[in-house]
Amino acid sequence: MHKALKMAGRAPDAAFLTAVSKTQRWDAIEPVLRAGQRRFGENRVQEAMERWGPVRAAYPDLELRLIGPLQSNKAAEAVGFFDVIESVDRDKIARVLADEMQKQGRAPELYVQVNIGEEAQKSGVMPREADGFLKTAREVYGLNIAGLMCIPPVEGPRGPYFALLRKIAERNGIGHLSMGMSDDFETALAFGSNEIRVGSALFGARG
Repeated sequence: MHKALKMAGRAPDAAFLTAVSKTQRWDAIEPVLRAGQRRFGENRVQEAMERWGPVRAAYPDLELRLIGPLQSNKAAEAVGFFDVIESVDRDKIARVLADEMQKQGRAPELYVQVNIGEEAQKSGVMPREADGFLKTAREVYGLNIAGLMCIPPVEGPRGPYFALLRKIAERNGIGHLSMGMSDDFETALAFGSNEIRVGSALFGARG
């Protein structure tokens, strides 16, 4: 990370690492946790609660981020458990999250997921609809959107997709970009990512 940030002319602390612990065995996660990593990304609400609930009190500086799709019937649990929800991707989720945050008096950071490659199999707001969705999330539901997240197509260069997400963020006054994974984080950092989500490069193949 530091090498990629230096090559991009950015400060060493301009981005941070989220360790993607979803589906990993605890014996793979624990050494990373003990080494000082405190940000972890999870895909499913229930799985995260089962994994992290028993140990959370021992690590008060732990930060848990939901990076997978959120179902509306899990919104209450997600608001109560996660520090950051990176996968706000449709009107219904924005509305339910707003209701739950008010009800619980808790406000996890929220990111809007953009389907940057417009792929049918992926979640996220289409790029052409992102401006309107952000306006609705902010003005209708009163949500404070802290960042944008994307997962670009596997095939082809990633740079154009990262550049597009940055443009959407800039014109909407959003300063945080969650983009870049194990195989493309250097490119993402060159295009302004503030958070890279790395799993296999840290833990190896998923359990």
